[in-house]
Amino acid sequence: MSNESAAIEATPLRRPERQNSADVSSSSLLLVKSRDVENSYQNPNHNCNDIGGINCICNNGYHSNTNVTPSTTVAIANLNNNNVEVRLGAGLTWESSNEHTSKIIKMDHNKRVLYRVALDVFILLCVGFPILCFYLWGTAYQRGFFCDDESLKHPFKPSTIRNWMLYFIGLVLPIGLILIVEIVKANNAKPSTDDIITQRQYVFMDYEIPVWMVQCYKSIGVFGFGAAVCQLMTDIAKYSIGRLRPHFFAVCQPIISDGTTCDDAINVGRYIEDFSCRGDDSSKRMLKEVRLSFPSGHSSFTFYTMVYTALYLQSRMNWHGSKLLRHFLQFVFIMIAWYTALSRVSDYKHHWSDVLAGSTIGALTAVIVAKYVSDLFQRRSSQQYLLPRTSQDAQPQTVANNGL
Repeated sequence: MSNESAAIEATPLRRPERQNSADVSSSSLLLVKSRDVENSYQNPNHNCNDIGGINCICNNGYHSNTNVTPSTTVAIANLNNNNVEVRLGAGLTWESSNEHTSKIIKMDHNKRVLYRVALDVFILLCVGFPILCFYLWGTAYQRGFFCDDESLKHPFKPSTIRNWMLYFIGLVLPIGLILIVEIVKANNAKPSTDDIITQRQYVFMDYEIPVWMVQCYKSIGVFGFGAAVCQLMTDIAKYSIGRLRPHFFAVCQPIISDGTTCDDAINVGRYIEDFSCRGDDSSKRMLKEVRLSFPSGHSSFTFYTMVYTALYLQSRMNWHGSKLLRHFLQFVFIMIAWYTALSRVSDYKHHWSDVLAGSTIGALTAVIVAKYVSDLFQRRSSQQYLLPRTSQDAQPQTVANNGL
C-alpha cells in the first residue's frame, strides 16, 4: 500500500478544498469595503496575505482567484477556519451599512410595539363597543307584572354608592395601586440570571421602555379587558331578562291599556303585559333602568375589581416589612365590594337574588382572568435554563428546582 493511500485511510475526515456557501449560512458576516481590506484588514489564522491581488495566497496554502475592486463591497467571515466571500453591491461603506441596518432594526421595533398596542386597543374596543350600544340604544325585554306583587312596591331612594364613587372604587383605586406596586418593585428589583433570561427589553423611538411601565401596561390592560368582559356579560343578562326593580311602581306608575290602574279591583291577581308608564317625576333614563334589575351591575363591577385587586396583591406584593399588611388590604377591598352589594338591596335598587348573581359573576370573572388571562399566577417550568459561560457550555444545561 502506498503512503498516499495509507494517509487517506488514516485520515478519513479532511477539510474540503471548496467550501459550499450553504454550509456557512449561519456564520456571522463582517462587512468591509475593498480598499479597507487592502490597507488594514489582517487575520492571523487563515486570511489572505494579499487580498488586493487577483490571485489570493492564504496562510493555509489554498489559492483563491478573487478580484477585488474598490467599488465592490466584500463580506468576509471567518468561523471554524472557513473563508467566505460574498459580493453585495457597490458604493456601501461599513459606517453607512451599519447605520442603515440600525435604522431598519429600530423601525422594526417601533412597528412591533405599535402593532401590539393597536391590537390590544382594538380588542378592548370590540368588547367595550357593545356596552356603549346597550347604554345608548338597548331595549330591555318587556316583562309583565302582578298588581299585588309586594316586591315591586318599595319606595325610590337615591343610591348610597353613587356612580362617581363606583368609578373611583373600581377604576382609580386598582389602577393607582398597580402603578405604585410596579414602581416600587422596579426600584427595589435586583438583577438575577432568571431576569436576564425571561425579561425582554422594549424600545420605541430610541427610548427604552422601563420594566415597570411594561408591567403596568400588561396588568392594567388585562384588568381593563376583564372589567369590560364582566360588564358586557352583565348587560347581556340585564337586557335579555328585563327584571323589574323593587321600586317599579314608584318610578313607572303603570297605566294598563284599558285605562285602568292597579288601584282598580279588576286588575287584582291579573298578569299585566300591555301597559305604559306614566312616571310623572321620572326621567327617560329612570324608566329604562327600571327594567334592568337582574343582575346587579354595581355588584358585578365592584366584586370583579376588588377581587382582582386582592389577587393582584397576592401575586405581586411581596414586602416583608409586615406580615399582615397585604392581607389587611385584601380584606379592605373585599369589604368594599361586600358593602356596595348590600347597599343595592337596602336602597331598593335590586332584589337580593340580583345582588347574589352579580357578585358571583364579578368574582368568578376576576378569578378566571387572574389565573388564565394574566401572568399573575403563571406556572414556572420545573427546569431552569442557564446561559453558557464558556465555549464548552454551548449546549443548554438544565438545573432542576428541587433543591438537589
